[in-house]
Amino acid sequence: MADSAGSVMLARSAMNRAATEGQRPAGRPVRGARSISAALAGLAASTRYELLTFDDPVASAGCAIPGPFLELAGACMRAAAERADEVRRIVPKHALPRLEGGPGIPGRARLVDAIPFKMILVDRTVAAVPLDLELLYNGLLLIRDPVVVQALVRAHHIWWAAAEELPYRAPSAPPPGHLPPQLRPVLDALLSGLTDEAAAARLGMSTRTYSRRVGELMAALGTTSRFRAGAEAARRGWT
Repeated sequence: MADSAGSVMLARSAMNRAATEGQRPAGRPVRGARSISAALAGLAASTRYELLTFDDPVASAGCAIPGPFLELAGACMRAAAERADEVRRIVPKHALPRLEGGPGIPGRARLVDAIPFKMILVDRTVAAVPLDLELLYNGLLLIRDPVVVQALVRAHHIWWAAAEELPYRAPSAPPPGHLPPQLRPVLDALLSGLTDEAAAARLGMSTRTYSRRVGELMAALGTTSRFRAGAEAARRGWT
């Protein structure tokens, strides 16, 4: 993991440069709940094709962080994941119960003993790292320096390759006649007759993600035909 350690050192160096007067920083420090919330919302809205994270969903436990901030941060993460074609989250093993019991985030996740720091990296162009490496609420550094960003991408790839896949657990079947709530807007878009491109734009996700959601909807309906999916949804009272 020598390459990964080097990337961590580069990220720390970027933070030091940002805090040093008279030098052009590799990133912009953001402090204050309102400014941090706006930065996270901006990252979510700008996501197009890839989201890479080092994440610890339980890191904030026991910290005096307002509930609305935690809810907004979680909503931003889910929104960014919905928009991206590729999502890779690296999380510590102690967070596995939260992954299994909390609100689902689209994409893939792998486990490590401990993450080096928290990080959100969007489309290989901008990264957000906590100033204390632990909690975004305490301030974050928005890094756009291409050298630092690529080092962080490389570090994530190295950690991802060494991480463990999540243990498989068969998903529990939804109650008969129940439409999974995340598929409701997809069904509405499908029934409206919109093209995939128009429907994806309306729902704020990529065309690839929308097509994947349509596949999930048809699987829930037990059909491979979009026309039959509409008829079956009507038969079940989902429309």
